[in-house]
Amino acid sequence: MKPLHADICRYELPFVAPVTVRGVLLAKREGLLLRLKHEGATAYGEVAPLTGLHDESLDEALQALATFIPELSRLDRNTSDDRQRLLDEAALPPSVATGIEIAFVNLETIETGSLPAFLDAFPPASKIPVNALLAGDPVAVLDRATKRYAEGFRAFKLKVRKGELDGAVACIRALHEAFGGKAELRLDANQSLELDEAVGFGKALPHGSISYIEEPLKNAALIPEFHAATGLPSALDESLWQRPELLDRIGPVPLGALVLKPNCIGGIAKSLDLAAKAHRMGLQAVYSSAFESSISLGLYALMAAVSSPAPAASGLDTASFLARDLTETPFSALDGFADPMAAWRDSLRVRPEMIETVKSWTL
Repeated sequence: MKPLHADICRYELPFVAPVTVRGVLLAKREGLLLRLKHEGATAYGEVAPLTGLHDESLDEALQALATFIPELSRLDRNTSDDRQRLLDEAALPPSVATGIEIAFVNLETIETGSLPAFLDAFPPASKIPVNALLAGDPVAVLDRATKRYAEGFRAFKLKVRKGELDGAVACIRALHEAFGGKAELRLDANQSLELDEAVGFGKALPHGSISYIEEPLKNAALIPEFHAATGLPSALDESLWQRPELLDRIGPVPLGALVLKPNCIGGIAKSLDLAAKAHRMGLQAVYSSAFESSISLGLYALMAAVSSPAPAASGLDTASFLARDLTETPFSALDGFADPMAAWRDSLRVRPEMIETVKSWTL
């Protein structure tokens, strides 16, 4: 099914409370939607670069998307190979390529009337675990963790910031005392620490208190040295798209997981390829969002469900930070688990009053 009409829409979604991304305080989530139409079928894809994370701005993403849309007339068939070839030729920013691919995957499923077909996929899990995001001082962190644990969450993620390591250690000790052996704790340092800082921090943690720490070092190439000094596994996130050659250089021994943000990696197919590589390396494939709407979260949940026989807890709790969402039924994991098939189907039903059309094309 080839699209006959394309629109670019904008949206703004307020956060429940301001969110800090790499030192940038954000009060709302802004983004774009690509809407594709074929006769009575309508499909959406989300283009949502995040300030502080992506190199491309929202305006740059809009320009890249608008420039690319006329190229859609060159697409003979909406198949994975054909659309990937078109995207590769265009060399688009990763958030733009991802949104286009989501729209085409959703349009293809409307044509087939079935779930998206992913190459080399495992049978989809009926539910996937989701990790709960924790933030704040030790009291606030423990309070949120206690609430989320009571709801059914068994995996937590805590941000670790340079200059606040003593407070982080206090949080981790409190969490370990409360949930040690009953829930998984993951850390994320966002490439903020020097090697000596990270080693000192790692040695201060209670034994067995964390599963891994995402991107502990400013220089990810030193992760083997961090592992040798502390015994703690790391996870690659930003390095997967900033320095992709490091994955093979570091190897699986110092690692515990690959954290996959499709709209930073550059698309659905590329993320699934990395998930398959994680499985071959014996690592967890942990899907994660950049505070996108439920349009993206639904497909990410389905990707997580087919990427492993036993899906790792995904970082899709970001939906709980949005005061409003774009879909009629927002993504949820009320008991710590999400139904991936239901989440994806819900992601297709967009609330038109939440979006504003800014550009249109007949293809």
